[in-house]
Amino acid sequence: MSLAVLAPCPGSVLPMDEVPDPVFAGGMVGPGVAIDPTPGETTVVSPIAGRVVKVHPHAFVVLGEGGIGVLVHLGIDTVKLDGKGFEVLATEKSTVEAGDPMVRWDPSAVTADGLSPVIPVVVMEAPKDSVAVVADGDVAPGDLLLTVG
Repeated sequence: MSLAVLAPCPGSVLPMDEVPDPVFAGGMVGPGVAIDPTPGETTVVSPIAGRVVKVHPHAFVVLGEGGIGVLVHLGIDTVKLDGKGFEVLATEKSTVEAGDPMVRWDPSAVTADGLSPVIPVVVMEAPKDSVAVVADGDVAPGDLLLTVG
């Protein structure tokens, strides 16, 4: 079984080890890839179909087929903003399709607060060799980002 993980927003693909946070860069949360988002207000969408197991203004987790959880974290240290600048569009425990709206935000506002807007997209608790990054360069929402399995 292989799971396709789609880009949740527009931007440029970065390797996980370039994320300006040692926890993500070191793969401690899991393997994946990051996106340096395009500036301006954007709606971040679910990268997979599944059940929303957690949603915060700055991050969400969707549990997909085969029990695979995908975390999308909007910016680095953005939990410090206490939700300012984020509009949650999804509901915990709801079922979503890939491409469904999850959170609206403006990465430029995060940068103005001195934080990094980089978005890690992480396959939680997966072996590193189970994830293949497919995308390179610029992506649009819904483009194939990586595969699991």
